[in-house]
Amino acid sequence: MNIYRTDSSNIDFQNLVKHLDATLASHNGDEHDFFDQFNKIDTIKHCIVVYIDEVPAACGAIKPFSKSIVEIKRMYTDPAFRKRGLASAIVKELENWAKDLGFEKAILETSQDLKTAISVYEKGGFYKIPNYGQYVNVNTSVCYEKIL
Repeated sequence: MNIYRTDSSNIDFQNLVKHLDATLASHNGDEHDFFDQFNKIDTIKHCIVVYIDEVPAACGAIKPFSKSIVEIKRMYTDPAFRKRGLASAIVKELENWAKDLGFEKAILETSQDLKTAISVYEKGGFYKIPNYGQYVNVNTSVCYEKIL
């Protein structure tokens, strides 16, 4: 496993996000447009791509939410590479990067139906919080945070 720090101009990151968006469009159905508006990648400066034998296998990103809080975004693992701990490795690397940048807390939103994602976050020390920002009245969303 090779973890590479990059930005959203990275073509491998962009391709993985295309697969993520297709997966989420199928999962979210009619609500996809609502979530999609908050997931544009054109301005994300802190992205991770994980390579397995030089093949882009997984990705994730962080973006500032406030001066001291960073939001974890765009988490995805290609189905061929799942159940290998890549998502946990990405979250840990994103946390380290956020700390390097001076952030004190990480937050994220995911779907209540994405049990595998929830498991990764909870095993990594994230705890459930009330939905924040645009997710306040979204019943299918769950939000988490972790003090860095």
